[in-house]
Amino acid sequence: MDGRELVRSMKVFGSVQGLRAVRAAWRQRRADARGLPPRGRERARVPGPVGEAVPAPGGGTVHFARSALRISVSAGGTVFWGWDGAEPLPSYALAGEPPEPDARAALEPDTDGGWRVVSERVTVAVSRHGAVEVRTPGGVVLRRDLPPRWWEPVGGGPARWVQRSEVPADARFFGLGGRSGGPRLRNGSYRLWNTDPHGSFSAGDDPLYITMPVQFVVSDAGTHLAFHDNSWDGRVTLTEGEEGAGSGHDRPGTSEVRMDGGPLRCWVVVGTPARVLHGWAALTGAPALPPSWALGPQHARWGFGSEREVRRVVDGYRKRDLPLSVLHLDIDHYDRHQVFTVDRERFPDLPGLAADLREQGVRLVSIVDPAVKAEPGNAVYDSGSAAGAFVRDGRGQEVRGLVWPGECAYPDFTDPAVREWWGGLYEERLAQGFSGVWHDMNEPVSFAPFGDQTLPRSARHALEGRGGDHREAHNVYGLTMARAGYEGLCRLRPAERPFLFSRSGWAGMQRYGGTWSGDVSTGWPGLRASLSLVLGLGLCGVPYSGPDVGGFDGDPSPELFLRWFQLGAWLPLFRTHAAIDAGRREPWEFGPEVLAHARVALAERERLRPYFVTLARLARLTGAPYVRPVWWGAPEDRALRDCEDAFLLGDALLVAPVLSGGTDRRAVRLPRGRWYDTATGRAYEGPGQVLVDAPLSRVPVLARAGAVIPVRGWGDELELEVWAPAVGRTGGGLVVRDTGDGWEPAEIERYASRWADGRVVVERVTDDGVREVELPVRVRGVDG
Repeated sequence: MDGRELVRSMKVFGSVQGLRAVRAAWRQRRADARGLPPRGRERARVPGPVGEAVPAPGGGTVHFARSALRISVSAGGTVFWGWDGAEPLPSYALAGEPPEPDARAALEPDTDGGWRVVSERVTVAVSRHGAVEVRTPGGVVLRRDLPPRWWEPVGGGPARWVQRSEVPADARFFGLGGRSGGPRLRNGSYRLWNTDPHGSFSAGDDPLYITMPVQFVVSDAGTHLAFHDNSWDGRVTLTEGEEGAGSGHDRPGTSEVRMDGGPLRCWVVVGTPARVLHGWAALTGAPALPPSWALGPQHARWGFGSEREVRRVVDGYRKRDLPLSVLHLDIDHYDRHQVFTVDRERFPDLPGLAADLREQGVRLVSIVDPAVKAEPGNAVYDSGSAAGAFVRDGRGQEVRGLVWPGECAYPDFTDPAVREWWGGLYEERLAQGFSGVWHDMNEPVSFAPFGDQTLPRSARHALEGRGGDHREAHNVYGLTMARAGYEGLCRLRPAERPFLFSRSGWAGMQRYGGTWSGDVSTGWPGLRASLSLVLGLGLCGVPYSGPDVGGFDGDPSPELFLRWFQLGAWLPLFRTHAAIDAGRREPWEFGPEVLAHARVALAERERLRPYFVTLARLARLTGAPYVRPVWWGAPEDRALRDCEDAFLLGDALLVAPVLSGGTDRRAVRLPRGRWYDTATGRAYEGPGQVLVDAPLSRVPVLARAGAVIPVRGWGDELELEVWAPAVGRTGGGLVVRDTGDGWEPAEIERYASRWADGRVVVERVTDDGVREVELPVRVRGVDG
């Protein structure tokens, strides 16, 4: 550390905390120097020439001179391959047992001395040198993984490896978790290490809180998802391909995955975008279903400071007739920032406050950080120490870090017993009247003026009894914390669905809840990054997410706040939030014009609540995100693949947010079919680009012709809003009614729309035939 870093630490943390941060950082470096010996000389290895193959149901094992490759294809077309004996389990990503192999398929000889597995939905070919090709049933190559290379320390230790892959020249890359520069991932290097970015972030900052080795690849040949199931630190380098002109050759797109250790194994799911994410959810778990109140407007602030201020803000919403479903309390409601405590001076009767707000239809949600103040007399620390719950170093001593309460210990959530202990602590939160939790600082964070703000890489973890260190456990720390909280809430309140979302996580985190953007910076680039994160995470299987509306730091201009608010109103998690030293985020703080337009956005969000409930249910059943790229239904449309400033909300709506200042009109790229401007009723024909009005009062939203959308009608009763199909065409939609916040099963209702005798007719479609619609129906777009 140089002098500038020391000065920076003092400015950020103050003189005392700054010195503590420096000491913590130096302790981390000493621990790693002691616990992680240098790698020393390394020996490079490649698979070598092919030898024998041993067929098995769904695939088999191909032996090479210096390695072996196991291939398995499931009946659903999901492909697994693993080198050097790597098996699907154990895995933090998978929800349970891996899918059953396709008994009809097995290894068979291929041309040029290779082997292949042919199934109904996919063909996998292995070359005689160890390259793996994934092909469509028609033989078109979707992905070619070249023979890997390992570097093994001569003195022993984990081998690092690299896997290079090729995709079609026209392919576009998406995914890799939450990336602020997406959703399309351009040429560059992307780190796989969950990271608190030392403050707020903006578009292009990388890495962030959620990284996943999940690539979602779209090309003319088809769509596929590739997941390298390895939680170690790594890096993915992507290069888009280039198609040759005239007689020139195509240059394929390339992906290079480098890992510092861990198994070399991969899952590939192929099909349409919808089929791919359905297969991904089957593999890694169905998304948690948020309670219906979590689909309404939410408000947060780091720095409410007192019960009186909370009541003032909620009263402000009520007096102005603004809907509010949830209010979040940040760390300032804790006693000296200690988790699972309450500052009794500022919040003398938190259960009473929660009860009063609940009578007004507002739920309280609590922040929960993993770091526990390491101080005897702290009840949480004392019980954790007695249970041996905290992460330790190689010498058996507790690993300490510096977080908001001061010097802290960290629970080892990779230990099942620790997860059970931690989950039981949420009883205190429920007793205080909270209805849900949001996990923060769980990358995990330890303040430091230099290096990674996290635990020493040499810190020891249980890893479900296998044992290991933080190099493997770091990226799954937030995931396993989410599991601890979710399972604890299920035990404590078995009749209610938990509400939990987490700043950090990994592949499979959707099983336990959602996420949010983290500390996105206030500014137009931050607004654009907000949309990128939601779209990218959705393609990684995390459908419930959203940004800090208005940005986490700074003071947004009235126009910026309103445009952010309008975007948030169309995203799954709709929450305003700001730092303690930032400007307020209540809509009335930005003047009467912003308040009037924000009221319209809130009213439309509430009117569409039944549609969001339907999308939440469908996400759980199918894995499809609420918010989808505009190419979702037409991945072969190259112009749509490059569209990053609009999105589909379900199948019915296309939302085109305003992402730059001074805009009152904007271009919108439309998928095929007829689309109606929901504000004016004007019809547009796609595919193509159109110019639409985007006044300050609203953002452009277009409805697909024929769509049947559940909405709130008069008296908050459910009704169907139907957009007229084009003449000679039909349409339809799905409706899932709100069955409450428990585990009650829900029925999917199917509706169809068509023209008959000069009018639009809507019918309910059941397994027994067509029935009359019992709900009120409102037809729009007839004059479009």
